[in-house]
Amino acid sequence: MTDKFDRYLNAEYPIPKTQKIWPLFGAGFERLGVDDVPIESPVPEIKDDELLVRHDAVGLCFSDIKVINQGQTHPRIYKNMQQDPVVLGHEVSMTVVKVGSGLIGEYSPGDRFTIQADVFVDGIGYAYGYEIQGGLSQFNVIDQRILNGDAGNYLIPVQRSTGYAESALTEPWACVAAAYQLTYRTQLKPAGIVWIIGTDSVQDGFYEINHGFDETSHPAKVYYSNLPAQFFDWLKVKAEALGIELCEIPRIEDPPDEQVDDLIILGSDPALVEVVSPCLADYGVVALITDEPFSRQVNIDIGRVHYNRWVYVGCSGNDIGSAYISPPVRSSLKAWGTSWFIGAGGPMGQMHVQRAIQSCDPPGKILCTDVNDIRLEFLYSKFADQAQERDIEFYCLNPQKIEAYQTGLAQFPEGFDDIIILAPVPALIAQAEKHLAKNGVINVFAGLSRGVMAAANLNNTIFQGARVIGHSASSKEDLELMLRNTEAGELSPNRSVSAVGSLNAAKDGLLALENGLYPGKVVIYPQIRDLPLTSLEGLKEKMPTVWNLLEKSSEWTNEAEKEFLHLMLP
Repeated sequence: MTDKFDRYLNAEYPIPKTQKIWPLFGAGFERLGVDDVPIESPVPEIKDDELLVRHDAVGLCFSDIKVINQGQTHPRIYKNMQQDPVVLGHEVSMTVVKVGSGLIGEYSPGDRFTIQADVFVDGIGYAYGYEIQGGLSQFNVIDQRILNGDAGNYLIPVQRSTGYAESALTEPWACVAAAYQLTYRTQLKPAGIVWIIGTDSVQDGFYEINHGFDETSHPAKVYYSNLPAQFFDWLKVKAEALGIELCEIPRIEDPPDEQVDDLIILGSDPALVEVVSPCLADYGVVALITDEPFSRQVNIDIGRVHYNRWVYVGCSGNDIGSAYISPPVRSSLKAWGTSWFIGAGGPMGQMHVQRAIQSCDPPGKILCTDVNDIRLEFLYSKFADQAQERDIEFYCLNPQKIEAYQTGLAQFPEGFDDIIILAPVPALIAQAEKHLAKNGVINVFAGLSRGVMAAANLNNTIFQGARVIGHSASSKEDLELMLRNTEAGELSPNRSVSAVGSLNAAKDGLLALENGLYPGKVVIYPQIRDLPLTSLEGLKEKMPTVWNLLEKSSEWTNEAEKEFLHLMLP
């Protein structure tokens, strides 16, 4: 076994002339591959400043399903998919098999890497598995976009002893970790652009901005509309002293020609918030200042909260600056608080729950909900004992079982400090808000397309300190940290694996992912002989020597993977 595996590890297998690739020609599963199978394509030649890599393991991700469903309209796809199809697969581990003459000495065959998929060159995105061919292919060229992009080298070195699935799955783990490390401004954006709008109900009021609007930090430009006279006089004096450009917007229907970093709305007007929010730039803040509650829920673009990192803050009183810091926007789970993971039974949900239980200061109570009983039972069996060891109350409930669900929610009479949305359903936002504790946070991890609206109770934002945030990508630094933690034995991505298969099984794996057939991750091994999609439990009959090396007969291990490759490599 050792000789065969070592040959593979050291990249001593001959490079074939052709390879299998899964091209996606547009929206829909019927446009993935040709006649439901991958195509045969030449293994490309490389230039002097390029590498040829072998894809070793690929984790399938719900982001791949989004590309299949959206096709050309997906925000990360810029090319013509009919002429230049997308090859999915951004959770990938790879090995160098050939080095261009100009890179000899820097790289060698056998060098192992994973990749930060969000590749940028001169600010333009060339994401791996989107614009650049991804892991659902056997080989690929690593060019200078990856080796010398805006963030430097997007390849992350992997130790020889690290598993192939283990290193591939550090990418989704990096996204999970990043969701709890989001940072938001605590004042108006320095040198930014602000639009301050007064409603008719506040024309006799006086306001001020007690921080972020002084000599040390202030915006460069302020647009204003319908301001109370006293506040406008104050604003004019401050702007002149600080050199801030003031520009009036007489009609809300004629907004500024440029996006604004901060929208400040004085008074309670739900329709106004809906009309002006689209003017917000990336990482923008809407600050709501009112003593009067909003008369109804407000439709907010939850897709842009997720992808563009918008955030709504608010307060009562007359200090606009207080909205940014009272309380500040928090993304980390409240230590020994209460956390609710909605849609927790899926692969990413399991990662969130595992992280929460294993964190240094975990929640004291955790509720996991999912409409799939099989997933919930798997989740409970996997984490309940570990939660108990850490004195964490751990509950798993199916909201479709109404009586048990309501009884379970009664265990959280004060509501939840953190609610993590792991299912892409806008209505879940309104449901979650009803159960949010004071100063609680709703973190929308499940990506909803830009333009998808959700009804939000902004009175919670203004008077209870509630915040709705979201994001699901990660940085190169996040990925490096997750890989270090994995290689130090502090993190076990292998626990997420539920099923494995060969490259031919990739389409079945993606369909299984869309239909929620497995509670964990599907991992594809592009280099092995043909293997239908197989659950870890199914290995007991198909490959007993592999199954015997699983942890507790249910969790993937590096030892099991080594035996698996020994059996399945050509």
